[in-house]
Amino acid sequence: MFFSENRKHFFRPLLGKYREQVLECLRVLHARLYGTLADYNRAFTREQVLEGFQEAITRTPALDEDEDDFSTPVRSEREQANWILNLLLEHGWIECHADEATLQSSYAFSRVGRLFTQPMVETAGGGFRTRHRNTRNTRNALQSFLERGEVYDLLDAYEYSERIISDFSDVIAELDERKRMLVREVEAQQVIQQASDEFFDFMEKRFIPDLSVRLSADSVEKYRDEIQSLIGKARRKQKAFKAGAERELRKLAPELLTDKNTSLYLLILENIESRIHSASDIMLPALRKALHGFTRRADIIIRQLSYTLGGEQGDLLSLCQQLGQSSKKQQQLTLDAAADAMATLNLGLVDPTVLRLFVGRQRRVVNTTSETHTPMSKASRRELFIQQSLQKAFMVNNQQMGQFILSALKNGHRIHSNQLPVHSARDLLMAAHAIEAGAVGLQSSEFQFRVQPTGQRVQTDYFQITDDFIIELVEQNHAD
Repeated sequence: MFFSENRKHFFRPLLGKYREQVLECLRVLHARLYGTLADYNRAFTREQVLEGFQEAITRTPALDEDEDDFSTPVRSEREQANWILNLLLEHGWIECHADEATLQSSYAFSRVGRLFTQPMVETAGGGFRTRHRNTRNTRNALQSFLERGEVYDLLDAYEYSERIISDFSDVIAELDERKRMLVREVEAQQVIQQASDEFFDFMEKRFIPDLSVRLSADSVEKYRDEIQSLIGKARRKQKAFKAGAERELRKLAPELLTDKNTSLYLLILENIESRIHSASDIMLPALRKALHGFTRRADIIIRQLSYTLGGEQGDLLSLCQQLGQSSKKQQQLTLDAAADAMATLNLGLVDPTVLRLFVGRQRRVVNTTSETHTPMSKASRRELFIQQSLQKAFMVNNQQMGQFILSALKNGHRIHSNQLPVHSARDLLMAAHAIEAGAVGLQSSEFQFRVQPTGQRVQTDYFQITDDFIIELVEQNHAD
């Protein structure tokens, strides 16, 4: 269970009026422990942690809310930092490690605390992350696996393919959020310069270095066929290679195996293939649609603001304001004059390129009348019963034939057709069709039935004369 031991109230530090300060303290500690300026040669003492917390509290105000049980009021930044540290220790975000040799305590994130702090740090931004190389990384990892045979490369390809879908989802969510943010800022401020600057800033700093690469150089459509070809080569590897990879995968990633009878090697290849097709057929069109919606919304807003707040283009708005301030009689005279000016007849030719003929779709007529079925006579029912019974009696399917041959070959790999055991009428019917086993199992690449005539005719208990055949189960020698 997740909420157990010291994690029973894991999210309690993020409640109350000081939740923003707690969040900023977690970001500061994460930056000092795992950031670009982190010093991995030393352990953080309590004094160093409190120092970082004080800096975070200084630049982060408390939210204006009522006091609650989880937000004990403090008097100074030092006491506030000490209270936040004890709160995070109590609820499992941070762990205290005591050194028995030096009798000093060091502080670090717990495993769960670090996992939950990571998305908070990424949400704040400022970090660098290459989001447009996962498709190429998947291709490169698969190619390296085929060349060197290390299953770590196959697991890397599996992880990279998963990131392709998540990156698409993140970018689509970011575009939707920016579109809503642009509308809110325009409604709140009505500043055309700021709206246009933010739009072009996004296009220069986000679209060109990331989305343009994702839609062109790193497009999943560009590498889909190549990745599909590499997956096909991996599936056609020899049995010894696939068996060794299967054993290594079961040791390294047993959590991916849901069924013991399923090949983990083939399962990983199928998941990679499915993710590539989903990214190409579903996520990439969704990204293009979201990007088109964002640029279209930004274009509409900027045009509207330019028209409303522009210099010469604002004449219509000023005229409407002047007309609203005049008397009703003057308004009527002005509107009548405008109506007379617009009532003139204007003749012109229509551009033939804009004319389109729409062919009316004919309505399909469906005959919904049902035919009346006359009841069958007794003789017809009797004849139908005899036909069905005879078909069931003399019907032989592949499954029954396979079970019969398998039971006959359980003590060896070959048997003569006249030596097939017959214990019932069903067995006699199977023995009569036994040579059909040669056409069964042709799809298998490992085993095959071989039926050879001996050239002799023998007499059995059920046939006066019959041809003799040898039915043999053989193993093919060629590799996959």
